[in-house]
Amino acid sequence: MTEKKNIAILGSTGSIGTQALEVIAEQNEHFAVEVLTANSNAGLLIQQAVKFKPNCVVIADESKYQTVKEALLPHDIKVYAGNDAIAQVVEFDSVHMVLTAMVGYAGLKPTISALNAGKPIALANKETLVVAGELITGLAMEKRAAIIPVDSEHSAIFQCLVGEPLHRIEKIYLTASGGPFRGKKRIDLEQVTKAQALKHPNWTMGAKITIDSASLMNKGLEVIEAKWLFGLKTEQIDVIVHPQSIIHSIVQMTDGSMKAQMGLPDMKLPIQYAFTYPDRFPSQFLRFNFLNYPSLTFEPADKETFRNLELAYAALHSGGNIACILNAANEVAVDAFLKDKIKFLQIAEVNEACMEKVQFIKKPTYEDYVLTDKETRLLAASLI
Repeated sequence: MTEKKNIAILGSTGSIGTQALEVIAEQNEHFAVEVLTANSNAGLLIQQAVKFKPNCVVIADESKYQTVKEALLPHDIKVYAGNDAIAQVVEFDSVHMVLTAMVGYAGLKPTISALNAGKPIALANKETLVVAGELITGLAMEKRAAIIPVDSEHSAIFQCLVGEPLHRIEKIYLTASGGPFRGKKRIDLEQVTKAQALKHPNWTMGAKITIDSASLMNKGLEVIEAKWLFGLKTEQIDVIVHPQSIIHSIVQMTDGSMKAQMGLPDMKLPIQYAFTYPDRFPSQFLRFNFLNYPSLTFEPADKETFRNLELAYAALHSGGNIACILNAANEVAVDAFLKDKIKFLQIAEVNEACMEKVQFIKKPTYEDYVLTDKETRLLAASLI
């Protein structure tokens, strides 16, 4: 890599976005920030823009536009507002790679715009492939735009497959920490609190993904994402609980050989790998020491207690717009749980009810996904 790579970071104020900026700060001879976007955190967006001096920023919450514009006026940084603007700025010729670190369904439209412009995607927004995997992977092939996964599990699979054709995969194992409720049964989860669910044992993440991890929905979404990223059949994807979060995922080849990618739980490593691929740059990240982890253990995932994982597999089997329904219902249900409107186990109940009631479309178009998402959110809200 000779010239600097200009990165557009969609969702720069979230967990992945802030860590991506740390990577860029450490590797500033190789990378520059071209675009920053945020949903509503105007204060942090302004701080980031002053420090990293992007060409432009976008605040999705249009009510914060004036605040951001006035703060950045002396810094000669363009300021835009609204979700449409996010989808437009990724098409700039000056953008060399787009990191999609927005949370949830909101990441779909700008990812489509970036792919249409032929931009390589560092994908941290798994919902994009969950909602519209067939559409997104087809578009990436058509435009010859690379999708490089940033999720630690999918980055692990991607790294294990370097130099290996996809037809040599027999099976992949996505590892799960088990979250804060590993080993619990349904009766134990009936009265768990938001504070308990937000205490992840290994990873520091945003509230939405932390709740998804506690319910194993995050792993379910990753199962769906893996299908589209690596062209797998449902029966080729398994989930195993690995409480130490050192082995990030495993590929089993057709000859029986297995490859695993290992390391300390730190999202900056897969972020940097996505930025530098196919190179690897030296880093100051903490190094793993086997003597600190004398025992690495594995358990089966409990799909009966953590119903969301079973629902994700059901969505994969059904195809069509079912995964879009599951994702939309889950976003509404998790938000309701975080606002103390429903109990933890009710998240899966809302998800399952929506999967049963929203109209199934076997071959959805982009417009079908938009309508499915809207209809599901209205239904989910009515069930809460």
